[in-house]
Amino acid sequence: MFVFRQLFDPQSSTYTYLLADRRGGQAVLIDPVFEQVRRDAALIEELGLTLVATLETHVHADHVTGASLLKQRLGSKIMLAATSSAEGADRLLGEDDVVAFGSRRLLVRATPGHTDSCLTFVLDDHSMAFTGDCLLIRGSGRTDFQQGNPGTMYRSVHDQIFSLPEDCLLYPAHDYRGLTVTSVAEERRFNPRLGGDIAMRDFTGYMNNLRLAHPKMLDVAVPANLRCGRPENDAAALTDPDRADPDWAHLHYSFAGIWEITPHVLEEHAQHVQILDVREPAEFNGPLGHIAGATLIPLGELAGRVDELDRARPLVAVCRAGSRSAQAITILTQNGFKQTANLTGGMLRWRAEALAVEGGAR
Repeated sequence: MFVFRQLFDPQSSTYTYLLADRRGGQAVLIDPVFEQVRRDAALIEELGLTLVATLETHVHADHVTGASLLKQRLGSKIMLAATSSAEGADRLLGEDDVVAFGSRRLLVRATPGHTDSCLTFVLDDHSMAFTGDCLLIRGSGRTDFQQGNPGTMYRSVHDQIFSLPEDCLLYPAHDYRGLTVTSVAEERRFNPRLGGDIAMRDFTGYMNNLRLAHPKMLDVAVPANLRCGRPENDAAALTDPDRADPDWAHLHYSFAGIWEITPHVLEEHAQHVQILDVREPAEFNGPLGHIAGATLIPLGELAGRVDELDRARPLVAVCRAGSRSAQAITILTQNGFKQTANLTGGMLRWRAEALAVEGGAR
């Protein structure tokens, strides 16, 4: 039996793919996201699988890979393109390499153009392929940084992807419209950039005039992914027992090293945690209101007032949008607090999800 799951990270609009041979229990994970490692590991464990490898379709610029953290947690091997020049990989892949998981295989095709390290992974029976950012659903990846080249991408798509069987399903690394899968036949016919009779010169002219803003995570993600996702100057982040998964609420771990909690999860656990609001008094009593039972200690006063808080009880820090409260978590950690979490999106998201507040505007 073949196991396939398509997972999604809403922050970066990244798809992560779990493939496994049920009979042997061996699995691979394509394009894991750092902040979703806890989710991915939980799924793998619940399905009784053994993660043998994480695969990268390219060196990502919009999110940090979860490869190193998954290796530390589950013992999986890190695999990505030999042309990536990344440090810390267990296996460097190139054209016609094969990645085995149980009785199944993924065949490696080099598809540069978005970056020079792009790979497409094709399942052994050619029923599905994972195209990264080379070919998207009715689109393509950009070609204006990381050694991107529109002519190279055009050749990669036509020679390596469009040469697959027409009914081969194609799964991209991203989609920003909620689309999940396409096929070779569809993209050959309907892709507005690369399908039909579009010539290379037309595609090149189009891509050279996109004038897109660079990804917001570019300066953080690319250096981190060239280390296979291992945080710089923070080797303990992967092994420190104090950073074991919390059991007092369902949290997710950010690459910044902070546990995050969503508004609805906090609502469920509000009676069992202490809520620290680090905004200014005018904000606390202002239009956004505040969460019932929250303790107000402005961020600028926190370092001198940490003894007013209970170190033995889980604590959630809150601010307007999640930035000041993240700084508060750092201060609290430095002062010996072990069970802390940041409210994702702060009071803006709390109010956007129509959760109860004291005070505030309707």
